[in-house]
Amino acid sequence: MAIKLLLLVIFFCIFIAVGIYCRKSSSDVNGFVLGGRSVGPWLTAFAYGTSYFSAVIFVGYAGQFGWSFGVASTWIGLGNAFIGSLLAWVLLGRRTRIMTQYLGSKTMPEYFGQRYQSQTFKVLASAITFLFLIPYTASLFNGLSRLFRMAFDVDYSVCVIVMAVLTAIYVIVGGYMATAVNDFIQGIVMLVGIVAVIAAVLSKHGGFMGSLIEMSKVESDVMNGAYVSFFGPQPFYLVIVVLLTSLGTWGLPQMVGKFYAIKNEQSIKIGTFISTFFAVIVAGGCYFLGGFGRLFTTQDAVMAEGFDSVIPTMLSGLSDFLIAIVLILVLSASMSTLSSLVLTSSSTLTLDFIGNFSKEEMNEKKKMLYLRVFVAVFIVISAVIAIVQAKSKVTFIAQLMGISWGALSGAFLAPFLYGLYWKKTSKAAVATSFTFGVVVMIIQLCISLGWITVSGPVLSLIFKNSLYSGVFCMLAGLVLVPLVSILTQGTAPKDTDEMFKCFDRTVYVHAKTALEDDK
Repeated sequence: MAIKLLLLVIFFCIFIAVGIYCRKSSSDVNGFVLGGRSVGPWLTAFAYGTSYFSAVIFVGYAGQFGWSFGVASTWIGLGNAFIGSLLAWVLLGRRTRIMTQYLGSKTMPEYFGQRYQSQTFKVLASAITFLFLIPYTASLFNGLSRLFRMAFDVDYSVCVIVMAVLTAIYVIVGGYMATAVNDFIQGIVMLVGIVAVIAAVLSKHGGFMGSLIEMSKVESDVMNGAYVSFFGPQPFYLVIVVLLTSLGTWGLPQMVGKFYAIKNEQSIKIGTFISTFFAVIVAGGCYFLGGFGRLFTTQDAVMAEGFDSVIPTMLSGLSDFLIAIVLILVLSASMSTLSSLVLTSSSTLTLDFIGNFSKEEMNEKKKMLYLRVFVAVFIVISAVIAIVQAKSKVTFIAQLMGISWGALSGAFLAPFLYGLYWKKTSKAAVATSFTFGVVVMIIQLCISLGWITVSGPVLSLIFKNSLYSGVFCMLAGLVLVPLVSILTQGTAPKDTDEMFKCFDRTVYVHAKTALEDDK
């Protein structure tokens, strides 16, 4: 117990110290929200990775999908690394940085408003962001409950309150830069922790090969050795999970926002590599570990306690020191994602929603006050929702958490991506994507709650659960936006040629970066 408490105290003290140290860089809105657009590759890459992977992944998804797919669940982590990280950096990183700096955008809703010359889109995107990030944020707290009960036997509410207060302090004091520096520290903990935990857990069954042999003996209705097969017992469902958790990041405001703050070209190149490496180790490691869950618990136990019990059960036999490392790992994952979410939500509410309806333009001091107040408000609301859901088992809240990712990515992914690459993306297409993504996921929520039913093979497949409907929204948006744009060119923004000239500016680089044309 002394070891666990000591590590936790050190962990929290470091974060508060970083927040105080970074307070000078958060004296204005640009510094508080974007770190002055001068964040280097290591901090940006780790900020991206730690915002991506939280307790939801480590405790929830790794347990659930590791149980469902066995060792093949590792593909989810690799998909996160190469689609959610590598491809996202390659396709979105540079163009997002250039376009948002040209437009002066600090948030995704502000980007939509300026790129498509519509204040309505700015307000709508802000409302969607705020509405669906709250339950997503609340879900972060849920991943901590079982681990803290296992380690300290403390009430879940105490854990939520302590985590919320500490996160609020360093975000309010230090802004984006404090978040980025702490994300870097948390990322190091996550890298070391996941490797140590995997080695310790697998050693209980004779290491990697011994564990594989034991997994091959686990019975399945599909085939013998299904849980050690290449694609597992449910390949199609595996693809759905990979797409949602990987492609979905392209439309999440808190993820894309990391590209706004990149310092320079070199930062993008280095950051791409670091972010991918981080995702391979952390995400790949989490899902790989979860793939052996059937060796540590039974079907009856999972049915009784839920999938969130799988990972804590696997870890329960570790030494006190390793359990302390796991706690720090999960706290790191959760607090880094939480800080990113609250910063995203407070900035969009202040700059895009309230600022848009304010009769007189807010000065810098007033904006900073609102930003800090809404950081606190957002954390309080999320913490209350998490406690209420845990204590009362409110079905609506639990289902809404599962809907959040699909709604945000379904609404935003296509118009954001096409807005960076295609001048002819129309306002009607953006409105279609916003409406389609939100409406489909609300229908999914109603179905999940049993309020309505659907019939037919196609609808039953689409609305099988929030994972299927979320992927459907994202893929449909990628088709609907260009199709509607072609049919509604009359609603396309004017002067996009001028806007896209920001990509064609001439810049000069050293010969070691690019060879000179012989002509």
